[in-house]
Amino acid sequence: MIDRLSGPLSLRNRIGAVVALLAGLVGAVGVGLLWATEPALPGRTHLGFGVLVALCLAWAAYGAWTVTRRTPLFALDRVIAGWLAVTATGLLTAAAIAIAVVRGTWVGLAGVAVAAALATVAVVILVRARGRRAELLRRRRELEDPGDPS
Repeated sequence: MIDRLSGPLSLRNRIGAVVALLAGLVGAVGVGLLWATEPALPGRTHLGFGVLVALCLAWAAYGAWTVTRRTPLFALDRVIAGWLAVTATGLLTAAAIAIAVVRGTWVGLAGVAVAAALATVAVVILVRARGRRAELLRRRRELEDPGDPS
């Protein structure tokens, strides 16, 4: 019974964990950016923003725990996760730019800088994942086709 409960995750569940991680991070940063750019808010609204940020961080923590503790991400999983990260950070950057334009505050510009930095990291992760997968596929082809004995 324990083996059935803690078995390896399927591709669908691994990608779901990555989506939870990315959605939590992007949600926390996006809501935090909106919260920081709002002028005077009533106390209950501050509490609401705080609860939303905490909820997003909880999803990010769950996704991170699942990805790092339950099962490793395989090469293809890393490429898919990289594309998801690029998409999520692209959306976050677009939202941060829209907030900066509408609000016109330095906090919005700082949010754009943070979102752009996250997008850069996501692109680097994607490039590395694609390179690693290509290397593994090349090694597999070499092992399957002995061809030249030298």
